[in-house]
Amino acid sequence: MREVVFDTETTGIQVSEGHRMVEIGCVELINRVETGREFHAYFNPERSMPPEAQAVHGLGDAFLAGQRLFRDVCEELLDFLEDSPLVAHNAAFDFAFLNFELGECGRLHVPRSRMVDTLALSRTKFPGAKHSLDAMCARFGVDRSHRIKHGALLDAQLLSQCYVELTGGRQIGLSLAEAPAAADAVKQDAIVYDITRTVRPARPHAASPEELERHARFLAQIADPVWTMGTAA
Repeated sequence: MREVVFDTETTGIQVSEGHRMVEIGCVELINRVETGREFHAYFNPERSMPPEAQAVHGLGDAFLAGQRLFRDVCEELLDFLEDSPLVAHNAAFDFAFLNFELGECGRLHVPRSRMVDTLALSRTKFPGAKHSLDAMCARFGVDRSHRIKHGALLDAQLLSQCYVELTGGRQIGLSLAEAPAAADAVKQDAIVYDITRTVRPARPHAASPEELERHARFLAQIADPVWTMGTAA
């Protein structure tokens, strides 16, 4: 099963207020295991960056002015996403910005049926707890010491580790497809630790004539044995 964990950085909170996406980071998972394939891009939002948003992710106008427009990266992104489920934290936020940018390029929106929201998963599994990405990293022992500011790719990498733990840990990634390899390992072990067994002939169990004679004399000493009852004519 292929999934893509992703995160975005934006100029603000609401698409309806004219805010735009400025960064996206994606991490590929196969059977809940990171493959090492990632997608990362910055975008020129064609508008100024509010100071409060820049304080969160550190992306300013001077840096973003030299980046490509979303429409220039759109096809590369869609090729990476394919038709896989998309995992995000507070996914409605990221989906809103992603779909807005896709719509501006004349592309279809990503349907909500593909959305996996780790915020909802965390609230269900740990009611009453804190559910920020930092809180989940602390809960699952994910190292976030290098997270000074928000960054889409870094946050997607951290979220992918938390998502694996939220959905049962890495054991869930094991599949029957690995059975042949396991069987080969067993065969190799059998060769290395092969034990040769020596087959011995069966021991004779029949009594000797002398033993039979002694047994008959012993039985003759028993008065009215039970095995003779009812045999008299």
